[in-house]
Amino acid sequence: MECEEHRVKQVQVPWGEERSRFTVIYEALILDWLRHASIAGVAEMMGLSWDEVDGVMSRGVERGLRRRVEVPERLGVDETSFQKRHEYVTVVNDLEGRVLHVSEGHGKEALREFYEQFEGEELGGVKTVAMDMWEPYIQVTQAYVPQGAEKIAFDKFHVAGHLGEAIDRVRRQEQRKLPGEGAQRLKGSRYLWLKNPRHMDWQRWKAFAALRDSALQTARAWGYKEHAMTLWEYRSRAWARKAWLAWVRSAIRCRLEPVKRVARMVRKHLEGILTAVVQRVTNARAEGINAGIQWVKYRARGYRNRQRFRDAIYFHFGGLDVYPDGVARRPLTHTNS
Repeated sequence: MECEEHRVKQVQVPWGEERSRFTVIYEALILDWLRHASIAGVAEMMGLSWDEVDGVMSRGVERGLRRRVEVPERLGVDETSFQKRHEYVTVVNDLEGRVLHVSEGHGKEALREFYEQFEGEELGGVKTVAMDMWEPYIQVTQAYVPQGAEKIAFDKFHVAGHLGEAIDRVRRQEQRKLPGEGAQRLKGSRYLWLKNPRHMDWQRWKAFAALRDSALQTARAWGYKEHAMTLWEYRSRAWARKAWLAWVRSAIRCRLEPVKRVARMVRKHLEGILTAVVQRVTNARAEGINAGIQWVKYRARGYRNRQRFRDAIYFHFGGLDVYPDGVARRPLTHTNS
């Protein structure tokens, strides 16, 4: 009934939340299903509109982010694509695999947005920030994290990625220069050079022997990469520095320009590499997160709205408590990919 004095007045009820037309139990059920199906799939199954289900996810993410306040000691920073045309989002995660922050772009502002949520005292508890050798991320981390230059770590995965790109450039250059039969040796071999030897079965490793033991320039480039991968086993920073500097000197003297380029980059960022070596730091979980994010995007047939894309990342990979107050928290699992 409408009161003549106060008109229509809304009251909070214990079985529902503000801005929601669903009971908390029904909203929790929708959230459970969203962990296993797309928004469109849940909407169809439950007889709801797309916007209603999206609203439930958005409110859940808002609750989860509001409840999470701590800054982990070990952070990872990476980027993933939003759409084509080189559009990216920056993703900050803890090294256990939880997404902590998502922001547009991959420049200074994108990472600054994360750091500015916290006071300098809170960021002082950060011990490690694993990232690629991307200068905007480096500069912002040094500006916001106390002793940030000493805490930045460039992990094995990223260094291996740069060396893998160098091998592929050498292979393509060499294949163009070799005469007919020589070029055929390299044709179709790209993934052999880039694959981790530990992941090769015996038959493939045996078939690869003739190429890797040859006098090809690509084989030499591959040798530099495999040598570098052995340098992550050191425990002493001093001995690791000697080994990496010896590798850099050898690589810079080689006549393979893509390898020399990586060697110069390693020399410039050596202290961050050594931090990753001695602290046994890896941001490999970020790759798993990125693969999962791309799967969520594919399953949704893409996202035109950046905020909805961010909400989906937080929901599936943020480890958030998204349930309404008074509803027991369910066990958290990532989206199957």
